[in-house]
Amino acid sequence: MMGDPKEAGAEASPSGAAARGGLSLQSQTDSEEPPAQGSALLLGGNEVKSRAVVKYSSAPPRTAFARLEEKTDLKLPPANWLRESAKLGPAGTTILGNSKKSKPFSSFGMAYDFIDSVGNDVDVVSDSENIKKLLKIPYSKSHVSMAVHRIGRTLLLDELDIQELFMRSSQTGDWTWLKEFYQRLIDQKWQRKKKSKEHWYQKAILSKFLYYSINGDGAAQPVPSPAEQQESSSSDQAHESEGASWPAPFEMPSSVSEDPSASSQGREPLEPSCIVGHVASAPKEQNLTTLFNDGENSQGLKNDFVRNILWTFEDIHMLVGSNMPIFGGGRYPAVSLRLRDNNKPINVLTGIDYWLDNLICNVPELVMCFHVNGIVQKYEMIKTEEIPNLENSNFSTKVIKDIAQNILSFLKSNCTKEGHTYWLFKASGSDIVKLYDLTTLCEETEDKYQNPFTMPVAILLYKVACNMMMKKNQNKKHYGTIRTLLLNCVKLLDKSRHPQIIASANYMLSELFQLDEPKKEESSDSPLNENSDESYSEEEEEMADSDENGSYSTSSDPADDNKAVAIIKSVGELSVPEKYKSIHQIRPSCAFPVCHDTEERCRLVLSYVLEGLKSVDSSIKKESDLPAADPSTPIPLKYEDESTRGGPEGLEKQMALFLDKMGSLQKGNCSGHSGMTPGSWQHKMKLQLILKSSKAYYILSDAAMSLQKYGRALRYIKLALQSHDTYCCLCTNMLSEVLLFLSQYLTLCGDIQLMLAQNANNRAAHLEEFNYQTKEDQEILHSLHRESSCQGFAWATDLSTDLESQLSVSCKCYEAANEILQFSDLKNQNPEHYVQVLKRMGNIRNEIGVFYMNQAAALQGERVVSKSVSAAEQQLWKKSFSCFEKGIHNFESIDDATNAALLLCNTGRLMRVCAQAHCGAEDEFKREFSPEEGLYYSKAVDYYLKALRSLGTRDMHPVVWDSVNWELSTTYFTMATLQQDYAPLSRKAQEQIEKEVSEAMMKSLKHCDVDSATARQPLCQYRAATIHHRLASMYHSCLRNQVGDEHLRKQHRVLADLHYSKAAKLFQLLKDAPCELLRVQLERVAFAEFQMSSQNSNVGKLKTLSGALDIMVRTEHAFQLIRKELVEERDQPKNDEATPATDSSPNLNREEVIKLLSIFESRLSFLLLQSIKLMSSSKRKMSNAEEDVVLQTNKQIYSQLLRATANRNSTLLERVEVIICLLEQLASGSSGSSGSAVP
Repeated sequence: MMGDPKEAGAEASPSGAAARGGLSLQSQTDSEEPPAQGSALLLGGNEVKSRAVVKYSSAPPRTAFARLEEKTDLKLPPANWLRESAKLGPAGTTILGNSKKSKPFSSFGMAYDFIDSVGNDVDVVSDSENIKKLLKIPYSKSHVSMAVHRIGRTLLLDELDIQELFMRSSQTGDWTWLKEFYQRLIDQKWQRKKKSKEHWYQKAILSKFLYYSINGDGAAQPVPSPAEQQESSSSDQAHESEGASWPAPFEMPSSVSEDPSASSQGREPLEPSCIVGHVASAPKEQNLTTLFNDGENSQGLKNDFVRNILWTFEDIHMLVGSNMPIFGGGRYPAVSLRLRDNNKPINVLTGIDYWLDNLICNVPELVMCFHVNGIVQKYEMIKTEEIPNLENSNFSTKVIKDIAQNILSFLKSNCTKEGHTYWLFKASGSDIVKLYDLTTLCEETEDKYQNPFTMPVAILLYKVACNMMMKKNQNKKHYGTIRTLLLNCVKLLDKSRHPQIIASANYMLSELFQLDEPKKEESSDSPLNENSDESYSEEEEEMADSDENGSYSTSSDPADDNKAVAIIKSVGELSVPEKYKSIHQIRPSCAFPVCHDTEERCRLVLSYVLEGLKSVDSSIKKESDLPAADPSTPIPLKYEDESTRGGPEGLEKQMALFLDKMGSLQKGNCSGHSGMTPGSWQHKMKLQLILKSSKAYYILSDAAMSLQKYGRALRYIKLALQSHDTYCCLCTNMLSEVLLFLSQYLTLCGDIQLMLAQNANNRAAHLEEFNYQTKEDQEILHSLHRESSCQGFAWATDLSTDLESQLSVSCKCYEAANEILQFSDLKNQNPEHYVQVLKRMGNIRNEIGVFYMNQAAALQGERVVSKSVSAAEQQLWKKSFSCFEKGIHNFESIDDATNAALLLCNTGRLMRVCAQAHCGAEDEFKREFSPEEGLYYSKAVDYYLKALRSLGTRDMHPVVWDSVNWELSTTYFTMATLQQDYAPLSRKAQEQIEKEVSEAMMKSLKHCDVDSATARQPLCQYRAATIHHRLASMYHSCLRNQVGDEHLRKQHRVLADLHYSKAAKLFQLLKDAPCELLRVQLERVAFAEFQMSSQNSNVGKLKTLSGALDIMVRTEHAFQLIRKELVEERDQPKNDEATPATDSSPNLNREEVIKLLSIFESRLSFLLLQSIKLMSSSKRKMSNAEEDVVLQTNKQIYSQLLRATANRNSTLLERVEVIICLLEQLASGSSGSSGSAVP
């Protein structure tokens, strides 16, 4: 349990104001001490390491002492006696060498000034007198009574003057419990022991000696009158006995928390100690305010020592206060001055006293003035390292080191609970040292807050935690320690008496949990408890110690065993090396709690926030004027009625009010209902706590959102916005950071409303989650309602059942978030958030636009009676178009070309919906492609082309590019198809229409990508094949109906043949379009027949017939596909009885197949017959063997075909199989034919 043997004094020794962190001190603070360097002293043959670094000194530069003449009578007062002298310290009338009495809270004053050292690298903080008294325990019979407190690994030691305490108890009745305990267990016949006359005589002689020795600076001053001497003498005695040095049991007086003017006697205030701003996140000076003012100074918690020294004795690091006068000058850099009665030899206790004083102050020599009955005899100089070897005062420095280590181990092993007051007591003349836990004893009394150390300890715990949090380089490994300090601080204090500290501590506890930290960091640093063996949590119970503690206790007095925490049976044991070296393992309870999920972390934060809010609220006097809310019943919220209003109109009004409110925030005239004074600690603290709660609820909402718990997410964001609304009501100076939070909250609220709109099927579950509320949430809401109605954002958090309303609310949330970003140049300071808000605005406007577009399409589908376009449809088009337009603008403003292209694509889709609405304007039989349709389709084309221009190239976003291309191709195709099917002959010539159809089809073909291997490739191939088929049919039709202009006819013939060929090729690539392939091939045959009809020569006709038959042969692929599907349809019921036959081949239209098959059979029969006729014509004089074979084959096939068609009982499958068989024969028979192959 010893401190690490590190060089605690390695840093330069600061002095004056710098040493005390801004504490204003007297000007004469130049270094009068020896330089900060360690000295290893070889004393008594044993090496003892001692190093002293002066951390602070208020003493003037050292001067030589005045060497008194022999025979000087010290009983006579010098001229300057009891006058204030800088050379003897700031208050020479009271600091009389070592006779200065230690104050009961002296260690706390030092701890406050050197807060960095407490809990960390220092083992002990105490007055040097207490240190000496402890190290002399084995040598002394006098009593020891000390209060011990633990802060982290640091022990604070203070004298606990029992006599003075009980004198006070007799007057006030404050300490009766301790007095009764003392009388019952320790000293039944307690009575006050008076100081002897000899004591006061020795004190006066020493005082006069020191004043003589300061070289007579005050010699010109008159000798004090007897009355003044009497007065000063009595003030000396009063210093010993007055009750003022013991404060009353701590209550928080109004002067401490509210009225700084009530502080005492103009003492310098301590450094700022309360953190009201963002402690962990942004430790800035302006965020700090003084919490305790001078309240603690008035209670005697000031650091009164002339110098504070960081003393390292072996491996023990101590912060020690000393008032010993140090002289110098001449050849002596530093000496201490002592007065000794020549008739009384120096004893061990005096030797140890002198030696330790010189070690602590790093003084190398001691000057002793010997006197007899006040008459100066001689001076003697002794080096510090020689003191242990003086005659009659011989002692071992090694033993002193062992005593120090044993006492520290004993105390650290047993004073385990932070915040508890331990009492180390050794009765006069006794060898037994006992340790009691006064806090536990005090708790057994009626008023557990009677312990006067409670408040100083709590303040110190709080200050150490504050200091650790303010360090900018602080990492998370100390968070466990800080949390322990704060929890113990809160546990010590009475909530009703100290609301300010409790509120502030709870706020800092909430700040320990970084709400927005990435999840991976939570468990990465598991050893957060580096100092866990030195700090203890609030749950630490008194543990049954192992055998090590057995050596501390004794069974001699059973009554003592029940109350004492530990006992040293004999002071002699302290001299045994490592007798009490602690191997006592204390449970590492200082680890920072690892929160495994976000909700757990936020709930912890909210629990601290709630405690803080309760403390603030309890301290506001007007609380009694407010009706108390029952936490078990929900608070009725006035804005519930407004939700029924719904509709965009009500929301518009609410939105306008919100924007007006946002403007009024800048004026800062808002104040809460509870009557808090702006600028008061309650006001500042409540603002910070409310802001923290809003952040926690926001994180909870975000977490619920990611879990798709949208009802819960809306409930949390509602609480976040209610917290923020209250903050806005209270805040007098709105920070841009807080406005940014509001923008983020509204953005998340918009996200939640959008997700609720898209998940309407689970509305009941979302509603149940939304209406649920924990008791903690209700209590926080109650605290918010003390200041505000919390209705500023009611419009945004209503759970509506209407899809349009939800989308509208979502949009308005984003608009409000964007509006806030326009304030104070927030959008430029937070570009990422600004981009996200605009993206969401664009997205929600797209959603609303699509919603209105779908509604318009639904209305169009319902139209039966009225053929004209309704006003409702037109209104929906306008709304949809407006939304798309705004969304496009949002995306273009942040250079989001991809999303802008998607919205342009949707606008094109809207134009097509408008065009389709004009389709039914006329009678179906008189139907023509109207100018309105043409106009809207042209607009659609324009928007699709804009979308492509927005994207630039396919590489930017291939999926979106392909999608826009497909839609554009579809639009061109639809335009061409409608113009072809419903030709506007009443307005345009046939040739003009054909030209426009041809152009539109070719443009459609241009944007139809048949080559890219994407999921849409089969669709593109089918579209391209259909386009070629339609163009071929159109040119075929033109050829039939055209007369004259042979050049044009020839051109049409070539185009028809080309497009038929391309259509056939593309349909052959598809496995699910056999009927389309068959129809194309039949049309090609018809085209061949048409050509044959205009031919005159038999050779030409025969060639054309041969080509037509070749086309017939090529249809075998289509028949194979039809056969395959028919076989699957026939076999499926056998394989799976449960599957109905109707589902077996949904792609095959049986009626279509039968119709096409009949045509095919008749055309094949006709071609074969014509072929046979031509080949067997008597006019043919020249014939060869090949032609004879073909003729015979054709006759056989023709014969089989006639028999097959004559059989009426054949099934469709049988008929298809016959055709396949005949085509195979025809293919093998005509393979040697000279007929030209047709593609």
